[in-house]
Amino acid sequence: MPSIKDIARKAGVSHSTVSRALHNSPLIGPETAARIRAIAKRSGYVPSAVARSLVSRTTRTVGVVVTTIADPFIGEVVEGIESMANEHRYSVILANSHADPELEIKVVDSFSERRVDGILVTASRVGALHGKRLAGTNVPIVLINNQHPGDFVHSVGIDNIAASRAIVTHLLELGHRRIAYIGDRLGYQSDTERFSGYRAALKSRRIPVHAELVVRGDGKPVEGERAANQLFQLGHPPTAIFCYNDMTALGVLRAAGDRGLRVPDDISIAAFDDLPVTSYTSPPLTTIRQPKQDMGRRAMSILIQLLNGEKPESRIKLPGELIVRGSTGPPGRIP
Repeated sequence: MPSIKDIARKAGVSHSTVSRALHNSPLIGPETAARIRAIAKRSGYVPSAVARSLVSRTTRTVGVVVTTIADPFIGEVVEGIESMANEHRYSVILANSHADPELEIKVVDSFSERRVDGILVTASRVGALHGKRLAGTNVPIVLINNQHPGDFVHSVGIDNIAASRAIVTHLLELGHRRIAYIGDRLGYQSDTERFSGYRAALKSRRIPVHAELVVRGDGKPVEGERAANQLFQLGHPPTAIFCYNDMTALGVLRAAGDRGLRVPDDISIAAFDDLPVTSYTSPPLTTIRQPKQDMGRRAMSILIQLLNGEKPESRIKLPGELIVRGSTGPPGRIP
């Protein structure tokens, strides 16, 4: 691999002149700069990121901590992060935390040791659990879909309360009155907020929240199926079910099918996230569309502003969008 010294020797100039030319310095005349860049291109010269970082004290890299890259929701958020990062010539390094707060903080520490310029953390609980420790890293950190209440400075998320209220109101307007909620028992802030929106929608119609209609799983299809069967076995079962997320709803759809229930004739099912699979279920799923890529872009934008010494908006709440498909309709009767 040719070095700056090799380019300088071929061009008959000093090392510093080559460096300035390759960095578009106004101190070098345009003709000289063009000749040096042409020699560098013909020689196959590639700038050293390590050398640049030693001079600039920046690495142009961003660490992204995700619960698991296998989650399709996370995949779209990361796409948004990468698109904004690429526009501003930052590289992205990914690491999984598997929703373990202790592992999450270890990954953050590792990124800090690697001298990344900034860190993004998705579905995080570190903001509340390790706030002081994070503040001491001296690396800008932005949380995406923060999953635990806390006073962390910079975050991007969705307005869960307004979005869940909108989808439950949709069920109420269809005529449903016994609406169940299948939530998440892992203590996530998003579950608390979505349950609050569910309660608010019912309260607006003077409908009480019945304890037997609230069941919690783990956000995955198997637990969604178990929770749905528990609801179907009630003496007075629900006519509609609002699920914490789309993955839960997949299990509910299977449970309904196994019992011979028709969706939405016998039971309406609604959820949250709008993963790509939801438009291919049978029937397609009514859900709240989270602006997943926009979340990633906005979080990366905040990080870039922080790195540039600017003062961006600290806490951003993006609106969800109600997507009505074939899984919801007027109330029927569960046999």
